[in-house]
Formats: sequence, C-alpha cells, structure tokens
Amino acid sequence: MRITALCENVCHNPLLSGEHGLSLLVETNSKRILFDTGQSDLFLKNSNILGIDISSIDCAVLSHGHYDHGGGIPAFLDANKTAPVYISRLAFGEHYNGTEKYIGLDQDIRNSSRVIFVDDKATIDEGVMLYSGGVCPPVFPIEPYGLKIKHNGRLEDEIFLHEQYMLIEENGKRILFSGCSHRGILNIINRFKPDVFIGGFHLMKLDAAADREKLLGIADELLKGNTVCYTAHCTGVEQYELLKTKMKDRLGYLSTGTSVVI
Repeated sequence: MRITALCENVCHNPLLSGEHGLSLLVETNSKRILFDTGQSDLFLKNSNILGIDISSIDCAVLSHGHYDHGGGIPAFLDANKTAPVYISRLAFGEHYNGTEKYIGLDQDIRNSSRVIFVDDKATIDEGVMLYSGGVCPPVFPIEPYGLKIKHNGRLEDEIFLHEQYMLIEENGKRILFSGCSHRGILNIINRFKPDVFIGGFHLMKLDAAADREKLLGIADELLKGNTVCYTAHCTGVEQYELLKTKMKDRLGYLSTGTSVVI
C-alpha cells in the first residue's frame, strides 16, 4: 500500500503548495481511494504536478464535516465523474470554531447523487471498512479546543460524532486512517489497535513548551502499544518534533508530496 499526501499544512517541495488541510491518496492492492480533499482544489493542482490522475480514483472518503477536509469535494466531483464519496450522515451539521467562525461543509454537497451517507459502519471493499466516531467510546477525555456545534439553535462543545475512520486490512496488517482524531488520538488507537496509524493527532492547540509534559505523556501512552504512526496537519510541527524525541522511529511525518509504502 502506498499513501501520498496530496496536500497538507507543510510543504518542502518547491513545485507544490501546502494549505491548512489534509488530502491523502491511498493505493491498496485493488483500490485507489482519496481520503479527504483539503479546503480547496489544491489537492487537484498538486496531483496534476505529481502525475496523479484524479479521474481514475475509485472512491473518496471524508473523515469529518470540517471545511479543511471537505472543501475540495466540489473540485473532486468535477474532476472525477463516477467515484462515490462516503460521508458521515452527521457531517453536515453546523460546525464552528468558537462562536463566530463557521467551519462546516458546503451544504450543496449533500445533494450530489454520488454521496453515500454512512452511519456507524460501512464496507467500501473487501478489507476496507469505515467506522463512525460513535463506535469509539472515550477512555481518555475528549477535548473540543473551542470547537462547537449548533444544536437546537445553541452552540455546544463538540463531541465529534460526525468523525469517521477508515480501517484497511491488507497483507496481514491493520492500517487506520483518521483526518484529525478529534475524539482523541489515544481513544482511537485504544479502540482499533492498528499496526499503522495515518492522520492528524489534533495537538496543535497545545503549546510545545507549556504543555510539554502533557504531550510527552501522550507519547508514552502511544508507545504502550505497537502502532507505528505517520502524522500530519493538525498535530503541529513543534508538537510533532517533541513527540518524535520520545517515539523515534515509531513516528513519521507526511508533508505535502511525500509518500510512505506499507
């Protein structure tokens, strides 16, 4: 399996560009899956430069209902005329950062005939499953970090039930994909116990200096299992570098244009 970051916050390739968002191309033995689309059509521009044909993607998966993961869906639907897009049925809620900034999806997307709504679980292909945030009960606290959802006209702290995870079992390994791990990276790893984890840890709002011990505690918890992690996007660069001092070869970073083969 090959995973390529089509767009992500960090970019070291002078031919490509990065943005606050995430989009991954996942190439299994039998499928080419687009996991998230970033916040714009940048994933498509970078794909063209990398020689990746988005029109040949078999399907797309949206990890959750935030603009920096689903903003590129209209561009995908235009560039690829056949692939279905798997989205949580809860993804089109009214999501906010604080009380003012709307960070949800373009509501028109839900009207596309190619959108397949996912509840707790769905099968994409043999060995490729989607699971909702609701099947990931918290053992560790879920920290909303100021993110809200409007419910009955009132803003409430998010619990991210619209989040979903893609689990691929291939060649004897369990590979888990998560966009931001809003329900807690430790909760998600504890639930699925994958061999490999790909995605954001959502730690960028922790200060690498002031919250040093908390971050190192997360590293310690991750090291209790056997999961190898490749992270990006909302983990934060300074936070990643601190985690890396403890996790060493158990942690890598997928910046824009880079790939990992599993």
